[in-house]
Amino acid sequence: MLSLLHIENIAVIQSADIRFEPGFNVLTGETGAGKSIVIDAISAVMGERTSRDLIRTGAPSARVSAVFCALPRLAWFEENGIRPDENGELLLEREILGDGRNICRINARPFTVSQLKSLGRQLLNIHGQHDGQQLLDPACHLGYLDSFGQAGTLLEEYSQHYAAYSDIRRQMLSLRMDEAEKARKIDTLTYQINELERANLKEGEDEELAARRDLLRNAGRITDAVERACYALSGGDNGDGAVSMLMNAEQSLHGASRVSQELAQLAQKAAEVRFAAADLAELVRDMRDSFEFSAGELDEIEGRLDTIYRLRKKYGSSVAQMLEYLDRCRQELDQIQYADDTLARLEQQEETARKQALRSAEALSDARKQAALLLQDRIRSELSQLDMPKVRFQVEFAEKAGDPGFDATGMDEVQFLMSANVGEELKPIHKIASGGELARIMLALKNVLAENDDVSTLVFDEVDTGVSGRAAQKVAQKMADVARSKQVLCVTHLPQIAAMAHNHFCVEKGEKDGRTYTAVERLERDRRRQELARLTSGDLMTQAALQGAEEMLQQAEQYRSADQQ
Repeated sequence: MLSLLHIENIAVIQSADIRFEPGFNVLTGETGAGKSIVIDAISAVMGERTSRDLIRTGAPSARVSAVFCALPRLAWFEENGIRPDENGELLLEREILGDGRNICRINARPFTVSQLKSLGRQLLNIHGQHDGQQLLDPACHLGYLDSFGQAGTLLEEYSQHYAAYSDIRRQMLSLRMDEAEKARKIDTLTYQINELERANLKEGEDEELAARRDLLRNAGRITDAVERACYALSGGDNGDGAVSMLMNAEQSLHGASRVSQELAQLAQKAAEVRFAAADLAELVRDMRDSFEFSAGELDEIEGRLDTIYRLRKKYGSSVAQMLEYLDRCRQELDQIQYADDTLARLEQQEETARKQALRSAEALSDARKQAALLLQDRIRSELSQLDMPKVRFQVEFAEKAGDPGFDATGMDEVQFLMSANVGEELKPIHKIASGGELARIMLALKNVLAENDDVSTLVFDEVDTGVSGRAAQKVAQKMADVARSKQVLCVTHLPQIAAMAHNHFCVEKGEKDGRTYTAVERLERDRRRQELARLTSGDLMTQAALQGAEEMLQQAEQYRSADQQ
């Protein structure tokens, strides 16, 4: 359950704290006051896509925090090594920076936006006006049905079989080609293989050759430097190098070390320095003696590197990549040369995989048809409660067209049909549903789907568009019914829905110092009456409007009380 929402510098909201309660919560306010901004803020802290345009003008960043309590047991917590605090609360935070970056935290630990989104969808569902458009799209109907029927296990099993079948089909397609194309492909691969094999490439040789080339190009300077270093350390025939001079210093100090402990220590340090200098002199001599520069070696290296460069332009940016390309060419050539044998083997595998996928598709289809019967009954019952008792609702199935008769989603084409009036035939929803009917059908569908998940908070953003009169009262009662087992947050313009809520918040916009500010206020009884009167009659606040608002509140209280008994 969402218990606290903190909004900071989101659009016209500079700062707001909203404490939601269990049950039915509504937000009302004038058009443009910022009600939907509250929903945008909730969406942002749930990890949904947002934009830096949401940041309030002049602010460096925007921040949203949400505290959840009474949390369900989620595998996500174990998988991500986090748990609610000692009070059983979970704090989600998201900061949107002006450069487009996002900083997300859960209980003060940093997480990615995708991780926040994964958790957010298990805690809260947002249903907006665009959901009605999804209901009109037959492409979404199969997903709704699978969600209701909890077909996840069967769908996953089918997806594995379908993936195996599709992979075999792709392999077969790549092997099937006409003889002319096959000959061209063999010629190309043979030429590329021969060219790479003639080059006799060795992994890492391009780096080694480049290093040797640099050494040869600077051979004179390197040799001169080493010779000078060798002379400085070892000296000439007279042995007057640094090693010899350090030995003299050591002997001089050692000769007087018997009379002075300090001189003895200095003699020891001189010996250590001499040993180090002697080691260095030996290393320098070894390097000097190892230099072997032949006259034509640099030309040979340049030629080899030029060969590698030409091959690199065609086959890869490094020797390692070119060798990988060579292996792929050999494998592809083998596949083409032995394509007939491979195709015969794959055809047998394809038939087995097709049968497995078809069996899984049929099992999935049977489960969907059983779920469709239950869904039809549940939707009809919900619609009857929403003042649509004469509406018929049906899930229509059709077989996938074409070969093999199934695709990534299975073997079923599904769409929702309805008849809004007695005597009219069933037709696709998008052809006959009005705005008010669509809103109620979506509400019914969402309510039914919510029964099968552990999400404890449902958010409805003006989904009552096009609903009025008695239908509005039925929608209000339905939301109150849902709020018995779920926390419901609803943005609405309908007084019937606002009156039915347990908790009522008003979003108001004002100006101060030339800036627009939006505030969110929780309304007590008297202010609720005034707000309901405004929703009913506009700015004309008559005594009759206030009396009507009071009656709506009393009727709502009676409905909720009767519902609890």
